[in-house]
Amino acid sequence: MNRVLPEQWPGVAPTDRPKRTGPAPAPPVAVSVPSDAPDIVAQVLARLQPVDPALVLLFGDPGHGLGAVGAQLTKALGPGCTVVGCSSAGEIGPSGYCTDSVIALGFPADSFRAGVCMLRDQAHVPVSDWMATLRRFHADFAPRAGRSCFGILLADAQARQEDVLVATLDAAIPGVPVVGGSAARGLNFAPSCQMVAGEGRTGAAIFLLVETDFAVAEVSFAHFRPTEHRAVVTAANPHDRIIWELNAEPAAEEYARLAGLRPEALTTTEFARHPLLQRTGRRHHVRAIRAVTPDGGLQLLSGIEAGNILTLGNAVDMTRGFAEALDALPRPPVMVLGFDCILRRLALERAGMAEQMSDLLARYHVAGFNTYGEQHSGMHVNQTFVGMALMPPES
Repeated sequence: MNRVLPEQWPGVAPTDRPKRTGPAPAPPVAVSVPSDAPDIVAQVLARLQPVDPALVLLFGDPGHGLGAVGAQLTKALGPGCTVVGCSSAGEIGPSGYCTDSVIALGFPADSFRAGVCMLRDQAHVPVSDWMATLRRFHADFAPRAGRSCFGILLADAQARQEDVLVATLDAAIPGVPVVGGSAARGLNFAPSCQMVAGEGRTGAAIFLLVETDFAVAEVSFAHFRPTEHRAVVTAANPHDRIIWELNAEPAAEEYARLAGLRPEALTTTEFARHPLLQRTGRRHHVRAIRAVTPDGGLQLLSGIEAGNILTLGNAVDMTRGFAEALDALPRPPVMVLGFDCILRRLALERAGMAEQMSDLLARYHVAGFNTYGEQHSGMHVNQTFVGMALMPPES
């Protein structure tokens, strides 16, 4: 089999722009446009061209295709602007949660610099090549002293390689905070699209390095607490993320017993209310259940292996802790680039709290998309909000 090597995208290498010398950095701009609008590109350009963006992020599934929109924006904004995007399970715009929309985020060249690296086929890239490319990419990007640097990972959820991707990133360029989301298309696990400069692909992963005059801080929030109910994975299929047995019992039956449910009552709603948690260090991370397999296994949205110890979780307040996490930042953010699990959004909608959450997202200037998995701190997780807060620099 031919080796498919990762590459830095031709023609969109990091732009060698001089460091900003103004009194305050120019903040990013968020635009929301209906996905069926005939003039998506014109509406985006009307808002973003005046800020001269070095980077444009697009999230959503426009009617005439993400690749076509990306190609037109790339042509209009010129070679100094990197245009990157992916399809999504839902969007987060200036007014909070939105659907059937395209979110465009423009990062002004006055205060941002960006470079991009693409893995065209996650499934066939050796880890050693991915790691070597990341190290070379980071060295070529050459972050400057006195400026913040962070990474963004956009990965096709159906390729099921996020655990390896993010762990390799963490090992290859330690010290660079990385957040990201697993790309989807709607709620039916349809093939997703990852796009750079107008070329759209499935099965790919995109990694960006971003340098800025703004201060940055990682944010994460999961609305669960561990219970006393624990289980050992005694049989699993790691490649397909399936648990066959928990505590040496059929996985779905044992999960139902631990959660106090009848096996026939296992639904997406119950999975969201009673997730499986895996402890890493001092924190528990969600290993979300996607479905019960025909033969009684549990298919997950994150990696799993025999021998893993899992704890049953219970949902707690989905909004209060979110506000507390953002209020704990040193300064109010000008934007939070956010990746929010679609299962959280669905749970909020069922609880009648989606509007309340949208108000919070708008208040803290969150913009991004709903995911099938989230990446932060070297981990791939589920049912979690992760984000990168951009704050004014210390005076």
